Amino acid sequence: MHSLRNYALITGGYWAFTLTDGAIRMLVVLYFHQLGYSPLAIASLFVFYEFFGIITNLVGGWLGARFGLNTTMLFGMALQIFALLMLTVPIEYLTLAFVMMAQALSGIAKDLNKMSAKASIKLFVPDNADGSKTLFKWIAILTGSKNTLKGIGFFLGGLLLATVGFKGALYILAGGLFIILCLLWLLLPRDLGKTKNKAKFSQLFSNTAAINWLSAARFFLFGSRDVWFVVGLPVYLATQLGWGFEQIGAFFALWVIGYGLVQTAAPALLKYFNQNVPDGRSTRNLAFYLMLIPVAIATALHYGLEPNSVIILGLTLFAIIFALNSAVHSYLIVEWSDHDKVAMNVGFYYMANAGGRLMGTILSGYLFQKYGLSGCLIASSLFIMSAALLSQKLPHSMQET
Repeated sequence: MHSLRNYALITGGYWAFTLTDGAIRMLVVLYFHQLGYSPLAIASLFVFYEFFGIITNLVGGWLGARFGLNTTMLFGMALQIFALLMLTVPIEYLTLAFVMMAQALSGIAKDLNKMSAKASIKLFVPDNADGSKTLFKWIAILTGSKNTLKGIGFFLGGLLLATVGFKGALYILAGGLFIILCLLWLLLPRDLGKTKNKAKFSQLFSNTAAINWLSAARFFLFGSRDVWFVVGLPVYLATQLGWGFEQIGAFFALWVIGYGLVQTAAPALLKYFNQNVPDGRSTRNLAFYLMLIPVAIATALHYGLEPNSVIILGLTLFAIIFALNSAVHSYLIVEWSDHDKVAMNVGFYYMANAGGRLMGTILSGYLFQKYGLSGCLIASSLFIMSAALLSQKLPHSMQET
């Protein structure tokens, strides 16, 4: 019962944080597009968000093992509140450098929170066959529900911008997160995830081949999404298809909500392929299927098919396959980690994730400005092909790790 209670608390805290993370992402993209920023300039606002995520995930795993995962989780929430309030300054202070700094703090906060939440679940389930099934289910629920809430956050960001304005939205988000922070500080155990032996800083980098190959594949998998999703697609919808802010926010919300629902249902969906517990072959096969979708979207747009229908259908298919692959990835990194190394392995893995997102974010603005959405989509397929090839090296069973 204590395990289920702690799992519920961590999931609830992760939900609340993710809601603000999705909202602030949409707020920044739409607000600074409204102010006249170019696509490349908007992309640059998130460079430090992703760059400091790389460092945070690497060091955060060590901090979680040394001081407890509850400590890193709560500190991440406090940092997010501060980052939100930073952006409430008068508009003349919202320079490119200042917003990049605020986004850097938000990126640190996000990755501390995510690493803490996902690593802690390993501590609540036994190391046996039934435990593996439970772990896959719990990871899928946490990850999927988080993305569903992030989708709602996208919608919330667009809605708040249209109704209470940029500054009012930030105050609402910061106040709500502060209430959740206080509740978790009171209810979570103080020593969650703290190792008995002091974690050494030299243990930051994984020495397990399976973890390294999985992390490399994760780099390209998430780069493939953000290379067209972060800047290219929202600006394309606004400038080429004439969508309003509320429409863009609602569309991204529905996409991420659907993506999250597929992740949550991943254990049930993969049963149809006789994979009660997935392995390295699962992520490789899903990556090969996923690789075809961005190319198909770019081809359809090139030959003049109705763009609204192409984007909606293409994104739906992309969401389904990407969500299944991401769910398998999130399970494997936790399953393949020992209890005393789970925080550091998860931190190392999400360092690669942040690196891929950083590369995708930069390329999203650059490629869209130079080659349009089709250039972003072709780059996405190349990234996914790289992820698929790297996944060939992943083990097929626990014994091979």
